Amino acid sequence: MLTNWNHNAKFCVRFPTTGVGPIVHVLVRDNNVDQALRALKKKMQREGIFREMKLRRSYEKPSEKRAREQAEAVRRSRKLLRKRMDREGF
Repeated sequence: MLTNWNHNAKFCVRFPTTGVGPIVHVLVRDNNVDQALRALKKKMQREGIFREMKLRRSYEKPSEKRAREQAEAVRRSRKLLRKRMDREGF
């Protein structure tokens, strides 16, 4: 019989395909699983785990990967330029 029961537990998540990558920990307080799941989803979104899982659903050829990464770099640079222009008042 447990006399001093602690209602706190932890969720730990790794990338499903390789088992490596960032580990996300979420504390469950007072058996409130719904709140813990919301926190887990938010942390996974911030860490980019959902995006990583989407990319790993199917094989991506190296040429497709290069093209995607280059397009992402162009998008990032344009966004940075837009922000810089807004800050400077153009």
